[in-house]
Amino acid sequence: MSTVGEIVEKVRSKNAGPFWLTLDIFCGSPAAFTQLSTGLSTERVAALFKAEPDKVLRFDIPALNVVKFSLPRPQIQGAVADRDMHGASFAPLLAELELN
Repeated sequence: MSTVGEIVEKVRSKNAGPFWLTLDIFCGSPAAFTQLSTGLSTERVAALFKAEPDKVLRFDIPALNVVKFSLPRPQIQGAVADRDMHGASFAPLLAELELN
């Protein structure tokens, strides 16, 4: 099985305000986009980040070969328990996820 990072050009994560994260997956080609969009469910992304599936928003953008997820941050940005102020550490976790 392939991981997300093995079939796409780039996986990026960042803050979307103090309460949300955005994960962008740049597929690079229509074939990679199709493979990713059919092999990666919103539920698997939610489980990876321990989020409620109904709170994870998914945006498939075929014209750009991009799949984007937005989800609540595990900790509010800047809180004492927040270990990643910029939200960048979530991308490698998603890149290592195996596709179905």
